[in-house]
Amino acid sequence: MLTLKNINKKYADGTQALNDVTITLPAGMVGLLGPNGAGKSTLMRTLACLQNADSGHINFNGLDVISQPDALRSLLGYLPQYFGVYPNMSCRALLEHIAVLKGIDGNACKNQINSLLELTNLTQFANKKVVNFSGGMKQRFGVAQALLGNPKLIIMDEPTAGLDPVERESLNNLLVSISQNRLVLLSTHIVEDVENLCHYVAIIDQGALIQSGDVKELLVPLEGKIWQLESLPTGIPNQHVLSKSHRYGRASFRVYADTAPAQNAINSPATLQDKYFFALNEGSQTC
Repeated sequence: MLTLKNINKKYADGTQALNDVTITLPAGMVGLLGPNGAGKSTLMRTLACLQNADSGHINFNGLDVISQPDALRSLLGYLPQYFGVYPNMSCRALLEHIAVLKGIDGNACKNQINSLLELTNLTQFANKKVVNFSGGMKQRFGVAQALLGNPKLIIMDEPTAGLDPVERESLNNLLVSISQNRLVLLSTHIVEDVENLCHYVAIIDQGALIQSGDVKELLVPLEGKIWQLESLPTGIPNQHVLSKSHRYGRASFRVYADTAPAQNAINSPATLQDKYFFALNEGSQTC
């Protein structure tokens, strides 16, 4: 269990990147949602002990993270949104190098690397240079290096960004398989990934936590109140228009309303994307 209390972070230019964030995250796959610039990456770097919060407390399974960052690092696996690789090192050699940095050596190192290569479907590419990997293969390598040392907390920042649909599905299946008996924190702006993978979600915007909870429970207040229309009638408040998309070349609006906003409105099951847009529209208010 990961607990954050009153976490604040302000950058030198005056940007309030994190604003009094307080939340407790359970074990398993947990999603962190928010638009670009919401503070997700700042929070990830803070949790990964790559930068200090200005104030607040962080506790992981009884460990005071602020005062004992090195102790957390021994329990942590981290996959940043962008990570560099040594251009002349093979997949196996780079994993060996990272393992040594984590204090893993000898037979334990060899056995872990072999197991992780198999888990991430990279065994046949073990001697290929990582710099020549496809986007999906690089991300699977990133997962492998994050799993070295059998960490209890894994932080992943936008792991599916830039992947094609096949690579994204493959990586998502891998993420589900590694979330047993540990906390995997998945930061992304892709709502569908969180709805498919995570049982718990936190939504942040402008550095502040605006909604959190069990995914299914968060959708309950919206059930029966989501309507799909091909055009918008007059009089609907802007904050109740959750989204506009196109399907087969035709516009499709999703609207929040207690009753049908138009005669041709179709009642639709609530989705996490509906909740996400509703939370962003309403700010800190809950529905």
